[in-house]
Amino acid sequence: MGQKINPLGFRLGTTQNHHSFWFAQPKNYSEGLQEDKKIRNCIKNYIQKNRKKSSNRKIESDASSEVITHIEIQKEIDTIHVIIHIGFPNLLKKKGAIEELEKDIQKEVNSVNQRLNIAIEKVKEPYRQPNILAEYIAFQLKNRVSFRKAMKKAIELTKKADIKGVKIKIAGRLGGKEIARAECIKKGRLPLQTIRAKIDYCCYPIRTIYGVLGVKIWIFVEEE
Repeated sequence: MGQKINPLGFRLGTTQNHHSFWFAQPKNYSEGLQEDKKIRNCIKNYIQKNRKKSSNRKIESDASSEVITHIEIQKEIDTIHVIIHIGFPNLLKKKGAIEELEKDIQKEVNSVNQRLNIAIEKVKEPYRQPNILAEYIAFQLKNRVSFRKAMKKAIELTKKADIKGVKIKIAGRLGGKEIARAECIKKGRLPLQTIRAKIDYCCYPIRTIYGVLGVKIWIFVEEE
């Protein structure tokens, strides 16, 4: 039987790094973990809430704008450093956006004795990130675009980035059919069993009018 494992956790410590850096005593570890989750959820909710308020844009720009690839959290004794890695940081560059986000996080976390420092880091090659491609596919499917056309267009976008392989899998009631199925498209190499191969992965749910679809994307970046 095939043994499935998350490609990111499988490579943790070799080609993948941790997204949280802090130390806590065993009795306080669960509190720190919940605090990290609250910070990440607060940032994602803030971006989703403000994106709905923004005006209509082109398909490519709206589908991939303000998509967070990952959030790094570094905790010191008196400071919490939050680094947001984002594809196109147009929303967070607006005047007063960072200050408003800091207030929301401080209300959620209740960090009275700790300062909050938020930094924005733009991703150099946005279409090299699976989260941005998944958001693009989600936007297309919500606008009734054929799932095969959306998958092929997403693979075309990866040509702008220097990658060695990509695989996209969509499962659910594709095209509104009554029976759920899975469709997969692949281009290039994807050595999932090679630990030294740097592979980015994401699993993304898409809520459509005929049910929830699941998208999985694997991207083979390079081999170390």
